[in-house]
Amino acid sequence: MTTMMDDSAETHEVAQAERAAHTVAAIAPDHVEVSAVNTGADTCRTTFRLGELFSGPGGIALGAKYAKIDDPAYKIVHQWANDFDVDTCRTYGRNVCGDAQSTSVVHGDIRTLDYRKLQELGDIDGLAFGFPCNDFSQVGERKGFEGTFGPLYTYGIKALKIFKPAFFFAENVGGLSSNKEGNAFAQILLDMREAGYKLTPHLYKFEQYGVPQARHRIIIVGIREDLGLTFKVPSPAAYADKDVSVRTALSGIPKGASHQERTRQSTTVVERLKRIKPGQNAFTANLPEELQIKTKTKISQIYRRLHPDKPSYTVTGSGGGGTHVYHWEEPRALTNRERARLQTFPDWFQFEGSKESVRKQIGMAVPVEGARLIFEAILKTFAGEDYEWVEPSFTEID
Repeated sequence: MTTMMDDSAETHEVAQAERAAHTVAAIAPDHVEVSAVNTGADTCRTTFRLGELFSGPGGIALGAKYAKIDDPAYKIVHQWANDFDVDTCRTYGRNVCGDAQSTSVVHGDIRTLDYRKLQELGDIDGLAFGFPCNDFSQVGERKGFEGTFGPLYTYGIKALKIFKPAFFFAENVGGLSSNKEGNAFAQILLDMREAGYKLTPHLYKFEQYGVPQARHRIIIVGIREDLGLTFKVPSPAAYADKDVSVRTALSGIPKGASHQERTRQSTTVVERLKRIKPGQNAFTANLPEELQIKTKTKISQIYRRLHPDKPSYTVTGSGGGGTHVYHWEEPRALTNRERARLQTFPDWFQFEGSKESVRKQIGMAVPVEGARLIFEAILKTFAGEDYEWVEPSFTEID
């Protein structure tokens, strides 16, 4: 039984997948050898090999790599990754592995992936999977398990059963907790528990953790039950005084930085933006009739301009006109490098693909700094280091 809290509507985009029928039965690890569990080795381990499904461009991987604790022996290293999108795989390979063609990054549809290929790349001690959220997001039809994407989390469960890693990190939108009156979330947690993990699910509001973006995501950290460890949600208190304003986040981008191409905008869009004040959108601004948008559904992010002294609203990976995130002073959409800054990617990070492909990759990513702080708490859990923590948003009741 799970007690849940409400979340504000958010959009979280992922790489498009082909239409197909899915069932929860997809978790069965047919014809794949299951890894042996060595409890003693896992409790003494200091280097954790990370595998990723639905990897995205590398936000999780980079956060894991950057994770550092007092004991320098503890670290997380890349082992293998899989994603559906070829540009995303090349971006991950280039920046995480040093080679856009890295053979440790497997491009392919998770639904037809032979897990033996991942096993050949090596065993893992940790698994990360930001399973697609399209059918759980509060913006959309919210089809849940009846949708194309809803059942894809089961492939993460399948990997847990095959590899039996010491821990896992799973990510999705805040709307997951309320989808189908909470039944979808409850089923996902049940499947994770039955795979043998003690869970700590929490709604992280990343602007409270030093990320210059109001991005609210459910992160489920699981520790394998036989290890006898409990993950605690890291406290945001240490970040209370950090400047998370977009003005600061977008300042000082080097001249000649990559991904600074600007989006072409019509005269009408420019005139509309000039009349929208910082923090307002196309529906809250006082616009003349010829610049108003006539739609039945009023979405707060349409032509919404950033407020320079506040965190950004959620950066998304797709969407039509009015969804590109807009500068507070100049009447224009942000560049991809500016969007990457809001996702805390370093300026040296190079994305592969077209401008629209890069936009999608940035929007689907987990913020690097958000991932880092959670992985640091995971390392501290295994190292036995104390850290400030808070109660999780969701309480599981036996």
